[in-house]
Amino acid sequence: MSTPTSGTGTATHPLDLTRARLAVTVAFVVQGVCFAALVTRIPTLQSRFDLSDGELGLMVGLVPIVAGIGSVVAGALSPRHGSRIVLRVMGPVTPLGLVVIGFAQSIPMLILGMVVVGIGLGSVDASMNIQGVRVQDDLGHSVVASYYAAFSLAGLVGAVLASFAADSALSLGGFFLAIAVVVVPFQLLVGRLLLPGHPTPDVVQSEKGHISWRPVILVGIALMCVYIADSGASNWSAVYLNDGLGSSESTAALAYGVYAFMTMVGRIVVDRYVDRIGPVPLVRIGGFIAVAAALALAVAPSPALALVAFGILGLGICPAIPLAFSAAASHDKAASGVAVARVNVFNYAGFVVGAPLIGGIAEGVGLRWAFAALVPVLLVVPLLAGWFRIAPHEAPDTVVDGAVTA
Repeated sequence: MSTPTSGTGTATHPLDLTRARLAVTVAFVVQGVCFAALVTRIPTLQSRFDLSDGELGLMVGLVPIVAGIGSVVAGALSPRHGSRIVLRVMGPVTPLGLVVIGFAQSIPMLILGMVVVGIGLGSVDASMNIQGVRVQDDLGHSVVASYYAAFSLAGLVGAVLASFAADSALSLGGFFLAIAVVVVPFQLLVGRLLLPGHPTPDVVQSEKGHISWRPVILVGIALMCVYIADSGASNWSAVYLNDGLGSSESTAALAYGVYAFMTMVGRIVVDRYVDRIGPVPLVRIGGFIAVAAALALAVAPSPALALVAFGILGLGICPAIPLAFSAAASHDKAASGVAVARVNVFNYAGFVVGAPLIGGIAEGVGLRWAFAALVPVLLVVPLLAGWFRIAPHEAPDTVVDGAVTA
């Protein structure tokens, strides 16, 4: 790990790092709340627009496609302008996109809202992970999993709020608007605490800035498989319990909450154990647990047992996601953020594959077989766990504030 440095190459005060870590955590919390609020109300959108499982899969699949584009753009902008600027500008886009979705009365308006949310998710995911691994590198110990623990906790809160909203007289638009009114001011308030600065062009272009793409890509493939499963839990857990197992809509909304809760529990301890035993054993063990959970979902006879299986699935996949970004960043010697942003694209590739895959199989033979199809997908994770080994990383001290001129 490197000596803490500020945007001008001077030593960073520990208080600055503490504040920056808080600001990054807020970004993850907002993403978690917004994402959970959307996915747990998917049955409402399906009912409002009379969408089949296949049509819903295509609609949901639009979000990660657009998000992948947003992530690539954020990865291109961060080395030139800094991830702080990208994150501050794009942060409010996700909650505002939710408002568009909530008040949509037509398919074109719904598609517009999905596109806006996708752009916000992709650009914010990339830039907040770039900021997160930079704070981690300056602190000198693993903290990235704690951001994802906060994301999971926020997802739990969002799912519980969605469950209450589903049983209340509050409209979907009113629910999403209330979320935006609460979270956007927090985003604007803490954005100034993010770490400024980014590598100078000569550092990015130098041999030190060379990125080892082979390990980054293999880690990305494992991450993609994890997100195919995550797509199933996020987008189809409520539908599975409601339509497949006959639960009430409020109980169905809790499925993602259980998944998020167990993911959070696992991530709370990941940072502690990754510094003790390393990332590879954590990812490998978690992968096998996730495989067992997918099998349990496929044979679950009741909503209660399905809730347990979703919780086990969350526990199993929880180490791989944060550790993928740490591994990718360690192969980007200029700390440009490009490797982190590119690995993030595999996140959305998983959703692009996962949402239509689950929906298509569900339309043909039912959601039980759709979740059974996750078993071979998740087996890829323990097989590629060895590539999650974090290479020695020294972030560059030569960084600048503001835009970089060519």
